[in-house]
Amino acid sequence: MTLLLMVIAVALVFEFINGFHDTANSIAAVVGTKVLTPGHAIMLAAVTNLCGALAGTAVADTIGKGLVDANCITSITLICALLGATIWNLITWRLGLPSSSSHALIGGLIGATVASTRNDWSVVIWSAPVAGKPWYVWGGLLYKVVIPMFTSPALGFAIGFVWMVVLYVALRRLRPSAINRAFRPLQILSAASLGFSHGCNDAQKTMGLITLALYSATQVGSLANTTGWLHFLHTPAFKIPLWVKLACAVTMAAGTASGGRRIIKTLGRKVARLQPVNGFAADTTSASVLLTAALCGMPVSTTHVVSTAIMGVGTARSSKAMRWDLVESILWTWFLTLPASCLLAYGLMRLFQLIPHLTAAVPLAR
Repeated sequence: MTLLLMVIAVALVFEFINGFHDTANSIAAVVGTKVLTPGHAIMLAAVTNLCGALAGTAVADTIGKGLVDANCITSITLICALLGATIWNLITWRLGLPSSSSHALIGGLIGATVASTRNDWSVVIWSAPVAGKPWYVWGGLLYKVVIPMFTSPALGFAIGFVWMVVLYVALRRLRPSAINRAFRPLQILSAASLGFSHGCNDAQKTMGLITLALYSATQVGSLANTTGWLHFLHTPAFKIPLWVKLACAVTMAAGTASGGRRIIKTLGRKVARLQPVNGFAADTTSASVLLTAALCGMPVSTTHVVSTAIMGVGTARSSKAMRWDLVESILWTWFLTLPASCLLAYGLMRLFQLIPHLTAAVPLAR
């Protein structure tokens, strides 16, 4: 029971730090264009994220039971996965770089699980094709994570660029002041839609891990006969409890309020100078890509999609105004996130295995 409560606590800490990164990304454009103050944008993100988090569970199902063998998961495994992802998020947050909390969490889960089984890589679900179905409904790491990891940012950049060009052509006869007045309220709506789609995707990832921990504990018997006030932890089927949804959504909003301004500054003001019409184009692009991914159960990175959408919009406006040196730093962070968090979680798991009284809780290679 103690380890289970520790998993929940560490998961919520991760979700709080996730607010530094991904929820901050979702409101970076609307703050960068000065349409909303950071405080008002945070309030908007909190409400829309909560609504999005309650809207579905496809991504949570992928995280909880679609990437690694759930039979090899213990509370220690999940703690190491979350700690590895959290450490990497803190490193990149301190540097002001918008790394992917999603890929950090996935990398941490893979690294900790492989270490818990003494380097048995067969526990990773690489692919799970469904006969007669297109690839985007197939399961496994390849189809739910690796392919979307490249296609989603590419779509974010391409759609953002094209959408901005279309808007420029349609609005070319209007004065800039008139365009700004018209798009200020529209950008608030686009930021709300991005917050909702972000909740549909990112807020569900930690939900999946917490539910996996509850489900595993119930199956092995530690929660089988839980009574009293702890009965709400009993989870006989893999179904996301309402309290888990609410806890994750509220915690993420609190994280945004506490530390998101570093990432907001990087994306909203440093990568490209944005006007309300540019922010509207970036937010609607990001929202459409994220919502589509959420409906397909793909835990894609909000960071990647929002960043590349802003890059695409900024390039359409003026490629010379882009901070390409900063873009290069962001890209390196993206590529390093999955292996770095995997190695961190792997190392933490191996350290935990050196503790004698915890060894029995760690599954051996099959």
